[in-house]
Amino acid sequence: MDQAQVDRCATRTSESAVVQRSTVSTILTIVLALGVGTVAQAEPTDTSISSLKTLSVEQLMDIEVTSVSKHAERLADVASSIQVITQEDIQRSGALSLPEALRLAPNLQVARIDARQWAVSARGFNSTSANKLLVLIDGRAVYTPLFAGVFWDAQNTNLMDVERIEVISGPGATQWGANAVNGVINVITKRAQDTQGLAFHAAAGDELRGAADLRYGGARGNWYYRGYARYLREDDVVLPSGAAVPTGWHHGQAGFRVDGELSKSDALTVLGDTYRGRVEQPAPGEVGLNGANLVGRWTRTTEQGSELQLQAYIDHWHRSIPSVFQEDLKTYDIDFQYRLHIGTRHDVTWGVGYRLIDDDIGSSATLAFLPPHVERQWANAFIQDEIELSRQIHLTLGSKLEHNDYTGFEIQPSARISWRMTELDTLWSAVSRAVRTPSRIDREFFAPRTPPFILAGGAGFDSEELIAYELGYRTQQVRRTALSLATFYNDYDDLRSIERVNASAPFPAFIGNGLKGQSYGAELAAEYQPLAAWRLRLGYTEFRIHFAHRPGSTDPNPGTSESHDPRRQIALRSLVDLSAAWQLDTSYRYVSRIENQDLPGYRELNVRLAWEAAPSLQLAISGQNLLHAHHAEFGAITLNPTNTRKEIERGVYAEVIWRGEPGGFFAQ
Repeated sequence: MDQAQVDRCATRTSESAVVQRSTVSTILTIVLALGVGTVAQAEPTDTSISSLKTLSVEQLMDIEVTSVSKHAERLADVASSIQVITQEDIQRSGALSLPEALRLAPNLQVARIDARQWAVSARGFNSTSANKLLVLIDGRAVYTPLFAGVFWDAQNTNLMDVERIEVISGPGATQWGANAVNGVINVITKRAQDTQGLAFHAAAGDELRGAADLRYGGARGNWYYRGYARYLREDDVVLPSGAAVPTGWHHGQAGFRVDGELSKSDALTVLGDTYRGRVEQPAPGEVGLNGANLVGRWTRTTEQGSELQLQAYIDHWHRSIPSVFQEDLKTYDIDFQYRLHIGTRHDVTWGVGYRLIDDDIGSSATLAFLPPHVERQWANAFIQDEIELSRQIHLTLGSKLEHNDYTGFEIQPSARISWRMTELDTLWSAVSRAVRTPSRIDREFFAPRTPPFILAGGAGFDSEELIAYELGYRTQQVRRTALSLATFYNDYDDLRSIERVNASAPFPAFIGNGLKGQSYGAELAAEYQPLAAWRLRLGYTEFRIHFAHRPGSTDPNPGTSESHDPRRQIALRSLVDLSAAWQLDTSYRYVSRIENQDLPGYRELNVRLAWEAAPSLQLAISGQNLLHAHHAEFGAITLNPTNTRKEIERGVYAEVIWRGEPGGFFAQ
């Protein structure tokens, strides 16, 4: 919805329910306009392309993950629906941005809207302002208190340095806190000692106008460091007619990481990034965004096996949309965690944390956040006990107590149990409570800037609540085959709604907690390796969601503006090593119809052919969205016939990847 449409809404107080539906989505449309943003000795480094060895199915199941319990555990033993995206997965997919890489997780819903905007969620509630998925990058939450979601155009992560991405579908609130309602994405980058030497990546094509990454890593004694810089430029998208829509995205980012030993038992990590970008739009001018962050992490491991970690970070970002919106946000966060073993059966982890935000939003005639400047605080404490009931059965009990300035104290407990039926089979189940605490847009948003308001935040808006029930099974019974199945039932209450002041008139309206809902579904991920040089991966999800009014609600379209989800997704990947030097990788995806956006289902195909011209040099060509000249993935057709949904075009681009030896051109 553009500014003119917002203005017209102010006068249409007697329009039909169709216009009311447009008003209901005003809040999300505004958000869309806003930019919907222990150290060991050195091991062998990724100094050649061939060092990205293909992992067998068995090796993949032995990967250690940390996001479920906040400490390392084998993927095969985890009592959660979790998928891991490895560095090899990212490179062989041709992904050049973080949301593109997230398509590789079959337990996510990922839809591209235009050159820089994405809708990403787990287990439903997908939208441009999806607010029930917590995203972390090296322990730093990239959640924004503006709308409780993520500005994906500000997360231009250097994918060359990513070790793995852990994707949890289902609540993670006991470990990570409010807003880890439907899932957690944890991006974990490589240690500096694993990225020694010089590395370079460049790509260009018709839709991808240009991408470049440069990274150098070195060492001084027991201290290792790296620095990087990257640039990405995406072309405009088109309308169904084929006419271009100015949405081009330019983004530059640079950063560093240092890892070292303070003593035999103490390690320190310091990392940071700075970025600047701009986004084209039809009017009134380009969107500007910039920011920087700094993270410090101290870890101590004792001889008794206990682990202590203290982490702190600061994050600042600025976003400006001419004549519409401007925000400066500063975030300060500190987190302490301690893990210890009690007896032979209890593995206890506890921690405390504190976060402060300083947020200043400039208003326009069209909208305002009142008050424009706020300081908000969050404090939390959590404890978790993993109990070994027997060699085969483990029970995990935990809870997080969190306090926020909007709703006070929130308790988020969970119970998880896993049964290691055999060495190759695990059955698990979980019951959890999670909440999505209010954001500024829920309580402090007003349109227009001065009374009479068309839409206003709810002064008493409460936390949205989830009780989740999960049951899953993971197996490797057949040689070279792995399978993971997760089922779930989610019961939601106090969901966000748009309430009419007068039930018979569409305006004015305010944001309330007038809805409840239930969702259920299944997630299947399978991997089969018919040959040593050929792997097949299948992802399949089924999902259903239903909304209903709570007593007294006047929302005319329950759930319409909150959840835009396909009922079914299928993803199939084939990774083939044609020879020692050639790779051919294909990925097919099917996404079913999004009913409340009247958006047809679609099928698409990506292909990547790569040649290792030398041990340190790889050349590749990739084709994306090859089945259609252009197609839509998300977004309803608006009331204005000249402003229809945007479509993503077919694209082809070439890549060059080079990794030098440690020291490289800068060897001493």
